[in-house]
Amino acid sequence: MNIQSAYNAWAETYDTVLNKTRDLEAAAIRQLLADVPFVEVIELGCGTGKNTEWLAATAAHVTAVDFSAEMLGKAQAKIARANVRFQQADITRAWDFASRPADLVTCSLTLEHIQDLGAVFRQAALALQPGGVFYIGELHPFKQYQGTKARFDTGTGVFELECFVHHVSDFMAAGQASGFQCVALREWFDENDRDTVPRILALLFHRGTVI
Repeated sequence: MNIQSAYNAWAETYDTVLNKTRDLEAAAIRQLLADVPFVEVIELGCGTGKNTEWLAATAAHVTAVDFSAEMLGKAQAKIARANVRFQQADITRAWDFASRPADLVTCSLTLEHIQDLGAVFRQAALALQPGGVFYIGELHPFKQYQGTKARFDTGTGVFELECFVHHVSDFMAAGQASGFQCVALREWFDENDRDTVPRILALLFHRGTVI
């Protein structure tokens, strides 16, 4: 089962089962972008829309992108906003959906399934206007080192999705190579217990000028 098929299968139960990674990343993006102004947004890996509604409440326009048609279907059923456009796409290829310069690109729990970080950073740089912000929220590599990865119950067993480990230095190098500067790096912990391994790594990159 490839990534697209796996998320299509997962869509039916994605919102209803316990998922600490999903929920903590939702908290992370809201906190990290709380003081960041945005009007035109591209949301990568929108899934069933856990962050889409929040982004659309502030933005003039959100292009919500996902590889899975079933995930997009769930999001569309929940979110009826004129300022949201849903788009199925493979974000490792040219972003034909980026029709207007964005001032914010968000990428949530997606890059662990993509081997070449550089491909996404390069497209983000093209899609963002100078000074634009690129938010990334991912399962922390420390969790990956311990064997944690995206998985779901198929009804006949637990299926683990194909994942790639990206070290913190990999994000930094990919950003620098595409003209980004990292301006924030934060970690989120289960129950805010900082004596444990962090679950979520969140980063903010600025393209070109630094705010």
